[in-house]
Amino acid sequence: MSPFEIGLWSFVVLLALIFLRLPIGLAMLLTGLGGNYLITGSTTMMFAQLKHLTYGTFSSYSLSIVPLFLLMGQFASLGGMSTSLFKAAESWLGHRKGGVAMAAIGACAGFGAICGSSLATAATMAQVALPELRRYGYSPALATGTLAAGGTLGILIPPSVILVIYAILAEQNIAKLFVAAFVPGILAAVGYMIAISIYVRLYPESGGVRERVPYGERLRALLDVWPVLVVFLLVVGGIYTGVFTPTEAAAVGAAGTGLVALVNGGLTWRTLIDSILATAMSTGLIFFIVFGAGVYNGFLALSQVPQLSAQLVAGAGLSPWIILSIVLFFYLVFGCVMDSLSMVLLTVPIFFPIMTALDFGMDPESFALWFGILVLIVVEVGLITPPVGMNLFVINSMARDIPIIQTFRGVLPFVLTDLVRVVILAAFPFITLFLVRLIY
Repeated sequence: MSPFEIGLWSFVVLLALIFLRLPIGLAMLLTGLGGNYLITGSTTMMFAQLKHLTYGTFSSYSLSIVPLFLLMGQFASLGGMSTSLFKAAESWLGHRKGGVAMAAIGACAGFGAICGSSLATAATMAQVALPELRRYGYSPALATGTLAAGGTLGILIPPSVILVIYAILAEQNIAKLFVAAFVPGILAAVGYMIAISIYVRLYPESGGVRERVPYGERLRALLDVWPVLVVFLLVVGGIYTGVFTPTEAAAVGAAGTGLVALVNGGLTWRTLIDSILATAMSTGLIFFIVFGAGVYNGFLALSQVPQLSAQLVAGAGLSPWIILSIVLFFYLVFGCVMDSLSMVLLTVPIFFPIMTALDFGMDPESFALWFGILVLIVVEVGLITPPVGMNLFVINSMARDIPIIQTFRGVLPFVLTDLVRVVILAAFPFITLFLVRLIY
């Protein structure tokens, strides 16, 4: 077989290993090493790649942002920030029909601004909001569907771990990607609230209403979220203004949330150790997937699959928009069976050269930013798309008395909202790019 054919068959082998429940990082590592050996016929080159890639990957300054953002999320949970966010949102929205569910979405958006992980956002906000949703008579489907969808805001609203990984793969400016994600993130939160509003009008028994809160109490609840605002302004504002690099901003954010947790009494020696261990385990998992993807993508480069695929697609005569639609559909389908990080690491090195070879009528940097946000959104949809959306199982593990089929049913309106948003952002790139152009 030619190197190109070996590269194509590697996708079949990789998917087979994934469906056999082999960890995705290990599956990509083994497939990459095996493919490298089949092409070169040499174990020397294979082990030389391992040696250089190990150092080249884990000595990357940009990757140091990942554990810092994860630690920031851990400290934010200990500092009670998730609780204060939900109480503030609930005091302003709870008296409306579906208002407590809308408050959960608003709190997820706020928590996503200080936590770069979707799964962490979903798990943290479920602990806070699920009891309140039950208390006010929300149906199991709407309650769990809301929290699963709200969790996806953790990777869309800056800062975002997935955006950092995309920036490294596509060699783009992390700060500009964070700016580009801001408006789509707000649109996501608003879209989810609209979906809840429509849902509770179609099914009035699915959501209750809490009593109206006096304005004085609302203002006090709003004042309680000042630590979140300060951390957000320090991290994201520092990045946007150029005061901090993204990595420095992540360090400042981790220190800030840690200080808040210490003052609020949530940070003790025991919880500090637990937070560091949880961050280390999550970082180790992410870095191993990054390493496995690096080995596999190195093999793909050797097989010329990305380069030849780009030439074939560019010479096929198809409209760039049709090709974009096919790529986004691929992400939606495979996002149902793969986690978001693995999808980005596996596909961006393949699809990005193909898409940049096409003419979308914009400069290369603008296209890279726009395409990155679209990828992030469709990957986010995969987190809540049955049957293997990761957020669905995180929420279900915290509400074991609710059948998973109920969660599947409850999340469908949010999936529909996401699909509408993908179409809008794909059709009108300026929505994603205008803030970047305004600031930079």
